[in-house]
Amino acid sequence: MIFQTSGVCRTLVCAVLAVASAAVQAQALVMSSTTSTEQSGLFAHLLPAFKKFSGLDVKVVALGTGQALDMARRGDADVVFVHDQEAEEKFVAEGFGLKRLPVMYNDFVLIGPKADPAGVKGKDIVAALGEVAKANGSFVSRGDKSGTHAAELRYWKMTGSEAQKGGGYKECGCGMGPALNIAASTGAYVLADRGTWLNFKNRADLAVLVEGDQRLFNPYGVMVVNPAKHPHVKQAEAQKFVDWVTSPAGQANIAEYKIGGEQLFFPNAAK
Repeated sequence: MIFQTSGVCRTLVCAVLAVASAAVQAQALVMSSTTSTEQSGLFAHLLPAFKKFSGLDVKVVALGTGQALDMARRGDADVVFVHDQEAEEKFVAEGFGLKRLPVMYNDFVLIGPKADPAGVKGKDIVAALGEVAKANGSFVSRGDKSGTHAAELRYWKMTGSEAQKGGGYKECGCGMGPALNIAASTGAYVLADRGTWLNFKNRADLAVLVEGDQRLFNPYGVMVVNPAKHPHVKQAEAQKFVDWVTSPAGQANIAEYKIGGEQLFFPNAAK
């Protein structure tokens, strides 16, 4: 009899725990974001502070920006945190996002072998890519419709040789970390966001060769997914995250994230 009662208690405890777990899952926000915000380590720094403020958990699905926006279009995310302003504004114009808010920025850098066989070193990203093409230099493109990939294609277009990137141009269809790993193992050039580069450990013989060009500016935006398109979206909770990350507290938290004393992202919320 005692055994049966104990068993019932265990069953009840399990049921209560299952209900509690479901309630926590129901409260958790789903955020579609970029591999750069995840692989740079920013979210590991940022999200615990948001949970302390709000009590909310955030489940991050890190994809290329294009895929992150598509995920939100399907209603599989509550909030989007990405870095392709043109694509973000289109997302809002199509009615999938309530409003795009600027949240932070960093910059892109061209990474390559320290020996720089194509002779690209300098501050002009367009001239550098032209040199890679002329030299048939090895170049790893993410090729994944990410914000970084979109920026890279814009730069290639500016060279006038978009369709002639050289025989060494390869698309990996992968995130920023894997693309850097391929570049490190093959001695290739690659466009990266500075945040992921600073957090990247497997650098081998790679170094930053091109930086400081104003065209390498890399802004990030945040958007609540429109519940008019997908009624199940947790609008109130998503808005709480957007309000916090663009508030003085959230912006200060972004500014505090550093690696080796170097700041990875710079607050950029509209005043």
